[in-house]
Amino acid sequence: MTSTLGRPPAPLPAEPAVPLPPDSSRYRLKRKLLGPPLNTEDLEHERLGRPTALAVFASDNLSSSAYATEEILRVLVPVIGVAAFALVVPITIAMLVVLAFLILSYRETIKAYPTAGGAYMVTRDNFGIMPAQIAGVSLLTDYILTVAVSVAAGTAALVSAAPALKPYTVEISVAFIVVIAYGNLRGVKESGRVFAVPTFFFIVNMILLIGLGVFRMVSGGLPQAAQHQEGLMKFGSAGDGLLLGAGLYVVLHAFASGGAAVTGVEAISNGVPAFRKPEWKNARSTLVVMGSLLGAMFLGLSVLAAKVHAAPFAEGTPTVISQVGKLVYGSSLAGHTLFYALQAGTMLILVLAANTSFADFPRLASFHAGDNFMPRQLTKRGHRLVFSNGIIFLAAAAVVLVIVTQAKVDRLIPLYAIGVFTSFTLSQAGMAKHHLTHREPKWRSGLFVNGVGAILSLIVDLIIAVTKFTHGAWVIVILVPVMVYVLARLNRRYEEEAEALATDVPLAATAPVLRRHVVLVFVDTLDLAAARAIQYARTLHPSDLRAVHFALDLHHAEDLAASWRQLGLSGIPLEIVECPDRRLTKAAVETVALDLADGETEVSVLLPDRKYRGVWGRLLHDRTADGIEREVSKLAHANVTTVPFHLDGRRGEPVPALAPFVATPADERGEVHTNGNAPRPSPDERIAIAQVQWRQRVCVEGRIRSMRILPLADVPSLECVLTDGTGSLSVIFHGRREIPGIAVGTRLQVRGTAIDHHGRLAILNPGYTLVARDG
Repeated sequence: MTSTLGRPPAPLPAEPAVPLPPDSSRYRLKRKLLGPPLNTEDLEHERLGRPTALAVFASDNLSSSAYATEEILRVLVPVIGVAAFALVVPITIAMLVVLAFLILSYRETIKAYPTAGGAYMVTRDNFGIMPAQIAGVSLLTDYILTVAVSVAAGTAALVSAAPALKPYTVEISVAFIVVIAYGNLRGVKESGRVFAVPTFFFIVNMILLIGLGVFRMVSGGLPQAAQHQEGLMKFGSAGDGLLLGAGLYVVLHAFASGGAAVTGVEAISNGVPAFRKPEWKNARSTLVVMGSLLGAMFLGLSVLAAKVHAAPFAEGTPTVISQVGKLVYGSSLAGHTLFYALQAGTMLILVLAANTSFADFPRLASFHAGDNFMPRQLTKRGHRLVFSNGIIFLAAAAVVLVIVTQAKVDRLIPLYAIGVFTSFTLSQAGMAKHHLTHREPKWRSGLFVNGVGAILSLIVDLIIAVTKFTHGAWVIVILVPVMVYVLARLNRRYEEEAEALATDVPLAATAPVLRRHVVLVFVDTLDLAAARAIQYARTLHPSDLRAVHFALDLHHAEDLAASWRQLGLSGIPLEIVECPDRRLTKAAVETVALDLADGETEVSVLLPDRKYRGVWGRLLHDRTADGIEREVSKLAHANVTTVPFHLDGRRGEPVPALAPFVATPADERGEVHTNGNAPRPSPDERIAIAQVQWRQRVCVEGRIRSMRILPLADVPSLECVLTDGTGSLSVIFHGRREIPGIAVGTRLQVRGTAIDHHGRLAILNPGYTLVARDG
């Protein structure tokens, strides 16, 4: 059996005959910066082992130990002075109780939601989609704040060791954000490897600090800090009673400030899919290790700070942890070495705490986007199989926040933690409902853990909201509902679009094809781009094919008409349409609408699209075609296609020269009906075009709206469309290619018999009179 081409079929070539496009300079730069692209199949190999996952997901949580104690003291010292060091450890222990229940609670969450847990999924499944938006938005805002707080605190640690860098605090913070974003754009596994060393370096330094500090404290050789140093916060006066004169509100305020220590607990539950198999077991064990390390470091630093009386400075530097390090390590060479190692480790962990947000924010945003509550671009994995758009958005938002707050930790902390505790509350309440609904084995113990976790989280959330409201928490209290409203509007838009696109799909696909198909090629200049569009139009085999030129410049239109008459084509007329007000898009819509008026015509408009090379090429040429495409495509049964022509050359075979095209009999069909017995009206008996009837002898007057120019190969003919505001009809002069005085915009009075020409009224070879424009 042979093919329709007259030769036996053959296998397709292994490689495409057309050369593939070269990599763009942008792609080459991306490949050089980020490495080669990863295939989708490599996603399985991007999973993390427990040590690497601890570095990726726990850096935010562990870093809290570096500044949580200082935030507690920053509230207490101005009120009760030295007595603050007696309350810091009890407040720390109270916060560790909350931490313990959160760790146990999220172990339950990971077990129940092993594919992707976290507050968003848990709240969505148990309370519905809108409460899930509150949980998700609360976490997203907190992740942005985590990045800003982390890099600001890390920069503060660096400035504590090198005060000369203080004028460049904001610039250093922004640079840290860019570096971390870059590391994450290179891929989850690679960023984990890069950031694992600093995380474990900090852990080792904290173990040394607390171990040596406790040893010196027990042995009685641990000195105390001076309380009259320049720059220290002003000390208050201690009082009597259980709270040493602090008052319940002050203690709750300090407790709320220390709440930053437990942020980041949820990170592992959001990132369960990033763990190696079995994911949920590895995630749960990593969560326990993280919580244990945080508890030991937070409590250890609070105990040492209380012992040495390390008070916070008004400007934030030197930090409490740096003061503890100096006093514990001493002034020997080894002590200085250990102190700078501690500062380096603190700076790195504080900066890399932002990495937790970069690991979780894009994933959580993709969940929102998958539910149509955020832009769908956030669901796309990028060059290295990470959610690149989410990473870039997070980095940009954090940079803005750092610049606005001048990288001041004390300005950022009041905004911090309220969002994460809101998500904690919803997540744990959702898990409590999950246990009541499913009643799985040991559901009662799970209900107790998650129920207590929800209550504690709610209490802490309320304390933070009340005590920090006037210090900046009001921003988050207002921002979260506003963002939820915006996301709900976005979701409504997506749902409306989906519903509109899904309505009557089978009916639309099987709708009857209209009787006529008209193809219009919009032509400005007779060049290769227009020729390519005409060549493509011929492959569509329409009922009627013609080129259309809008006469913005009459001299240019005349030159184009003259060139068209010399073109070696047959059956493709050029229609010149008047456009006196130069509103090109309006003229295009009117032209297409006229062809659509009978309700039986499908119109395809082809727009030659010249592709210019480089930025200059795009800047030096307008985008008029975009407006035409947008407006014409709004008409029912009007379709717009751009036919690209690349000015820097095309890949593959060149476009063949235009071969002569002969119209098919279908293109030339049309009956001419005349009625010789019809009465001849006098010139004064003019009627409106809308009143003209078939086979009627008429006299009408109007303006030539458009003209069709036939190539030299066609039988000489001049066809004009005459309009008087009430309607339009065709006026055809056979045997004439042009008539002096007749052009687009000319006023003309014609006399003759109305006939049927291709389903439209026309007057063939009429008598005519040129009418002056003033009437």
